[in-house]
Amino acid sequence: MILDSLPEPAIEGQDCPRRTRLQIDLILLAIEALELGGSEAILAFAEELDLKGIIKDRVNLWRMRSSNPMRRAHIRRPLTIMEAKALVVIACYIARRLTVTIRQLLMIYQQMTDKQIPLEQNLRLSNYLERFRAHFKSRMNPRRSGVLSVTSDEKLDELAIDLLGKLLFCTGTAGMQRFWISLFDGEVN
Repeated sequence: MILDSLPEPAIEGQDCPRRTRLQIDLILLAIEALELGGSEAILAFAEELDLKGIIKDRVNLWRMRSSNPMRRAHIRRPLTIMEAKALVVIACYIARRLTVTIRQLLMIYQQMTDKQIPLEQNLRLSNYLERFRAHFKSRMNPRRSGVLSVTSDEKLDELAIDLLGKLLFCTGTAGMQRFWISLFDGEVN
């Protein structure tokens, strides 16, 4: 199975740490901002990659993502290692499909910051950043301390660009495995 390509993390139990749940949800949020119908794409890839046993439907996907403690609709449900693996595999496959778009947006961002041109001047980049900010603000709980640190549009734009870099990282050689391992960096016993 494709999930076996991701190594088992050396953590206690079969539940993901808080930081891992947060990072996975943010990566999926960036995918949703990049691609209209991103949640449909996640469900479609779950079926295509034969992961319907783990990600059964939209409600099941929502429950997994709501394990992120920064969400408004946070539920105290653990995210299992198997569920996290499935979400990472899907995120990496979608990122591979969007590689050209991700690279273009990062190049545009670099060029505009080098020339000190406001990011709103580029329609594609501006649309991505605007959708990311809207998704983040509508789904994250503004009273959480982690959310409070990124409430300004500038901080959210920085986060959105950082997540583009992580998505590009997922598309590289052994990107899926490297991204998976990075989710547990500092969490290993």
